[in-house]
Amino acid sequence: MTDSGDLRYLVVRNDEEQYSIWPEGRDLPAGWHAEGTSGSREECLEHIEAVWTDMRPLSLRIRMESADV
Repeated sequence: MTDSGDLRYLVVRNDEEQYSIWPEGRDLPAGWHAEGTSGSREECLEHIEAVWTDMRPLSLRIRMESADV
């Protein structure tokens, strides 16, 4: 059994620009794509915290921007 501290992860993002982490080497779930960042769990979560500043789904952001016009 592998110690979870030794696992490497990928930062993944879906079409709604929502982020998560996924164990490296496993098939990604449908609708999710590797974002380009990999590392320890902590490194990946720190990256997500830095880049995911607006947690609203993309479709909601677009709808809200359209309503402002």
